[in-house]
Amino acid sequence: MTKFYMRWQLNPMFIPANPEERVKQWLTMLEMVRADLKSGALTDWGICNDLSGGYAFAEADEKTVHASVLKWSPYVNFDIKAVLTVDQNIANIKQVAAAMKK
Repeated sequence: MTKFYMRWQLNPMFIPANPEERVKQWLTMLEMVRADLKSGALTDWGICNDLSGGYAFAEADEKTVHASVLKWSPYVNFDIKAVLTVDQNIANIKQVAAAMKK
Protein backbone atom coordinates (compact mmCIF):
# COMPACT_ATOMS: atom_id res chain seq x y z
CA MET A 1 0.00 0.00 0.00
CA THR A 2 1.05 3.56 -0.60
CA LYS A 3 1.60 5.95 2.29
CA PHE A 4 0.10 9.40 1.79
CA TYR A 5 1.03 12.65 3.50
CA MET A 6 -1.96 14.97 3.54
CA ARG A 7 -1.50 18.60 4.48
CA TRP A 8 -4.85 20.23 5.13
CA GLN A 9 -6.32 23.68 5.74
CA LEU A 10 -9.81 24.65 6.75
CA ASN A 11 -11.65 26.59 4.07
CA PRO A 12 -12.35 29.97 5.76
CA MET A 13 -15.47 30.46 3.64
CA PHE A 14 -17.13 27.63 5.57
CA ILE A 15 -16.17 28.51 9.14
CA PRO A 16 -19.28 29.76 10.93
CA ALA A 17 -19.05 33.27 12.39
CA ASN A 18 -21.36 32.29 15.25
CA PRO A 19 -19.21 30.86 18.08
CA GLU A 20 -21.77 28.20 19.06
CA GLU A 21 -22.10 26.99 15.47
CA ARG A 22 -18.32 27.03 15.09
CA VAL A 23 -17.85 24.84 18.19
CA LYS A 24 -20.51 22.43 16.94
CA GLN A 25 -18.81 22.21 13.53
CA TRP A 26 -15.37 21.67 15.09
CA LEU A 27 -16.56 18.92 17.41
CA THR A 28 -18.45 17.18 14.60
CA MET A 29 -15.39 17.24 12.36
CA LEU A 30 -13.08 16.06 15.15
CA GLU A 31 -15.37 13.10 15.85
CA MET A 32 -15.13 12.24 12.13
CA VAL A 33 -11.32 12.36 12.42
CA ARG A 34 -11.44 10.18 15.53
CA ALA A 35 -13.59 7.64 13.66
CA ASP A 36 -11.13 7.61 10.73
CA LEU A 37 -8.23 7.00 13.13
CA LYS A 38 -10.12 4.22 14.91
CA SER A 39 -11.07 2.49 11.63
CA GLY A 40 -7.54 2.75 10.26
CA ALA A 41 -8.52 5.07 7.39
CA LEU A 42 -5.96 7.49 8.91
CA THR A 43 -2.78 6.39 10.65
CA ASP A 44 -1.94 9.79 12.17
CA TRP A 45 -3.50 13.25 12.39
CA GLY A 46 -2.47 16.57 13.90
CA ILE A 47 -3.35 20.25 13.93
CA CYS A 48 -1.06 23.28 14.16
CA ASN A 49 -1.29 25.31 17.37
CA ASP A 50 -2.26 28.42 15.41
CA LEU A 51 -5.24 26.56 13.85
CA SER A 52 -3.90 27.33 10.36
CA GLY A 53 -4.18 23.69 9.33
CA GLY A 54 -2.57 20.39 9.99
CA TYR A 55 -1.55 17.03 8.60
CA ALA A 56 -2.72 13.45 8.31
CA PHE A 57 -1.20 10.18 7.13
CA ALA A 58 -3.01 7.32 5.46
CA GLU A 59 -1.90 4.01 4.01
CA ALA A 60 -4.21 3.10 1.15
CA ASP A 61 -4.57 3.22 -2.61
CA GLU A 62 -5.34 6.40 -4.56
CA LYS A 63 -9.03 5.58 -5.00
CA THR A 64 -9.56 4.99 -1.28
CA VAL A 65 -7.78 8.22 -0.32
CA HIS A 66 -9.82 10.15 -2.87
CA ALA A 67 -13.08 8.74 -1.50
CA SER A 68 -11.95 9.52 2.04
CA VAL A 69 -11.22 13.20 1.39
CA LEU A 70 -14.43 13.77 -0.58
CA LYS A 71 -16.44 13.80 2.65
CA TRP A 72 -14.47 16.86 3.81
CA SER A 73 -15.27 18.98 0.75
CA PRO A 74 -15.83 21.97 0.72
CA TYR A 75 -14.84 22.48 4.39
CA VAL A 76 -11.22 21.35 4.11
CA ASN A 77 -8.63 21.85 1.35
CA PHE A 78 -5.93 19.20 0.89
CA ASP A 79 -2.44 18.93 -0.57
CA ILE A 80 -1.79 15.17 -0.82
CA LYS A 81 1.47 13.48 -1.73
CA ALA A 82 2.57 9.85 -1.83
CA VAL A 83 5.66 9.30 0.32
CA LEU A 84 8.32 6.61 0.73
CA THR A 85 9.75 5.14 3.92
CA VAL A 86 13.46 5.37 4.64
CA ASP A 87 13.87 1.68 3.72
CA GLN A 88 12.10 2.19 0.39
CA ASN A 89 14.32 5.18 -0.33
CA ILE A 90 17.53 3.26 0.49
CA ALA A 91 16.42 0.35 -1.73
CA ASN A 92 15.74 2.72 -4.62
CA ILE A 93 19.12 4.42 -4.27
CA LYS A 94 20.92 1.07 -4.23
CA GLN A 95 18.94 -0.15 -7.25
CA VAL A 96 19.75 2.99 -9.27
CA ALA A 97 23.41 2.90 -8.23
CA ALA A 98 23.69 -0.74 -9.30
CA ALA A 99 22.03 0.00 -12.64
CA MET A 100 24.45 2.89 -13.24
CA LYS A 101 27.44 0.54 -12.83
CA LYS A 102 26.28 -1.64 -15.75
